Amino acid sequence: MRRGFQRAVMPRNQTVYDAIIVGSGASGGWVAKQLTEQGMRVLMLEAGPPRLPTRDFTEHVWPYQVKFRGFGNRQALLERQPIQRLCYACDEFSHQFFVDDHENPYTFPLDKPFMWIRGRQVGGKTFCWARESYRYSDYEFKAASRDGYGEDWPFRYKDLEPYYDKVESFIGVSGSREGLAQMPDGKFLPPMNLSCGGMLARDVIGKKFGWVVMPDRVANLTVVHRGRPACHYCDECQRGCHTASYFNSPSVTLPAAARTGRLTLVSDAVVSHVLVHPQGKAEGVYYIDRTTNAHREAHAKVVVLAASALESTRILLNSRSSRFPGGLGNSSSQLGHYLMDHFTVEGAGGFLPQFKSSQRGPRGTPCGFLIPKYVNTDEHVNRSFLRGYRFDGDGSQELYAHAFGLVGFGSDWRRKVRTEIPYYFGITAQGECLPRYDNYVTLDEEKKDAWGIPVLRVVASYGENEYAMAKAMRDDIMQILDAMKVEARQPPGERLSVFGKNIHECGTARMGNDPKKSVVNSFCQLYDMKNVFVTDGAVFVTQGCYEPTLTIMAISARAGDYIADEYRQGNL
Repeated sequence: MRRGFQRAVMPRNQTVYDAIIVGSGASGGWVAKQLTEQGMRVLMLEAGPPRLPTRDFTEHVWPYQVKFRGFGNRQALLERQPIQRLCYACDEFSHQFFVDDHENPYTFPLDKPFMWIRGRQVGGKTFCWARESYRYSDYEFKAASRDGYGEDWPFRYKDLEPYYDKVESFIGVSGSREGLAQMPDGKFLPPMNLSCGGMLARDVIGKKFGWVVMPDRVANLTVVHRGRPACHYCDECQRGCHTASYFNSPSVTLPAAARTGRLTLVSDAVVSHVLVHPQGKAEGVYYIDRTTNAHREAHAKVVVLAASALESTRILLNSRSSRFPGGLGNSSSQLGHYLMDHFTVEGAGGFLPQFKSSQRGPRGTPCGFLIPKYVNTDEHVNRSFLRGYRFDGDGSQELYAHAFGLVGFGSDWRRKVRTEIPYYFGITAQGECLPRYDNYVTLDEEKKDAWGIPVLRVVASYGENEYAMAKAMRDDIMQILDAMKVEARQPPGERLSVFGKNIHECGTARMGNDPKKSVVNSFCQLYDMKNVFVTDGAVFVTQGCYEPTLTIMAISARAGDYIADEYRQGNL
């Protein structure tokens, strides 16, 4: 029994499920769908509460309808969410989707700041994610074979391709087919239209640099799909979606699992550690009721951790015993290591005078343009650094925001607001972070969360490769701004984004073929214990420069099939 926790008293008729899934977001939803549809009885534990659209969704609320006119109660955010408020989506409209930092602390060295953005609720962060849905290719899965750095994933693109197809076909992803090896095409719904600025970028950048400028690939519906209506372009996706026109697990995968009659969902269940028989397999998990602090146990024949990369690793590290003194899954001493997060070069842009108008344009779409990775592909090599980066951006004519930057008052100021509406063009570059052993998480032995569970200490920073890549990213951005002939040009910032800011944390329980170099196998199964699986971003070997969520869902669906098959055969 773990030190500091008493064995919970359970009734003699305690239900033993076929599987327990910890986490209800992008990963947990797909595992639940796969397992229940193949006959397994599943208990899903979620650390936070359910969200009610009538109470929690605010995508159609205007600034004048809220107390602080959209600027938020800054004092309250500073007091309860000092870290979460740094995320662009955590504001007066949507702060409910983010954790209370005082209840959910973590630590880091002062010289290595880390920004951990978390959403604990049924659905996890799928209510307020940015919905970018990109397939990885063998540029990611076999990156080590290309440049000699690190380790390959234990499978190739062709092994995951059927599950990319399955996920995209079910959740709905809009996009254009471009035939690029570094960004495989998928099962797309019709793409969204580019804005005027995006179309100009496509023509100018395509002609000058030869790069493809495409509509972003997003999990927003452009047509009716499986009973869900198309997106109506209110362009406030981070606030929830009453029509379920973008993917979130409570609207898409969890209902599919629930329809089988084999899913039991328990919210407000904060999992501490995996219960392990002293000489046998995992028996379930130990959790604390978030609201009552009651300590409980849940039992199952299979345990799946899908709580998000760092949270799943935290549970494994906290699952210590005489048999696993360094935590469950840490026999290789790899658990907690190789943390990655994308870094971005931001803040670049300017105005396109040809699109200035005296009429306010319509609100934008939930996607801008994307320029896929071109550097360190077969067509272009930069030997100053390993791996690569991609760009995204858009042009927009703000409905009201430009007024705040206009100098003046009275009738002359009102005239400017009405007749001098500028058109802004912005662009960002996002780069790949190399997996390094010295970027890691461990348990902080002194600090605990609101439920008495040891918190994580995160030690991570960017290395020479990231800084060398960032220089090339800035140079490319400046050339793009020159080619676009933007006015009042703002160069990209000199500093890299804070580690963790992009909310794409991956690694710390990576997969591989060698148990001495990895934590799980190619099907997300723990080498230390065959009936425990980790299916979220923790298992990533490399990250590429693309958002990880679609790949998380694909590997979760693949792991779900493997679990169901192994369970039927009695191997778990």
